[in-house]
Amino acid sequence: MTKILLVCMGNICRSPMAASVLHAEVQRRRLNDRVSLDSAGTYGAHRGEKADRRAIMLAQARGYNHIVNERARKVKDEDFEQFDLILAMDRDNLANLQHVCPPEHQHKLHLFLEYAGVPGTLEVPDPYYGNAEGFEVVMRLCEQGADGVLTRLSQAG
Repeated sequence: MTKILLVCMGNICRSPMAASVLHAEVQRRRLNDRVSLDSAGTYGAHRGEKADRRAIMLAQARGYNHIVNERARKVKDEDFEQFDLILAMDRDNLANLQHVCPPEHQHKLHLFLEYAGVPGTLEVPDPYYGNAEGFEVVMRLCEQGADGVLTRLSQAG
């Protein structure tokens, strides 16, 4: 079982969107017994909250219903040991993870889009302070990234 943790800052926009897309793709590919997913944030101010309503509306409109189950949480020390792959949405959050991650688990930390092999950009922009188009951009990147992550995992083993 490969355990993947998706990480953004507040765990209310990007990482729950990515987790929901990945959940749907794991179901579609029938990989439930091989891949487990969770999401978290490097900043704990939204702990326990649902995903941003704009993220929920967009995800559900595309059939990514798992997003309603997402609740914000902060990355915990145990996450570095528990998860096989920890994918950050941007460089700032990757740097925050690298700062607190024990040396023996640093190899698990990657940028989501870089790991997924998405050409053209390495970061998923934070849509929180923007408009609906920002959430659309994030969703498209999450869809591309989810496919890339699962394809890479299937090629690895």
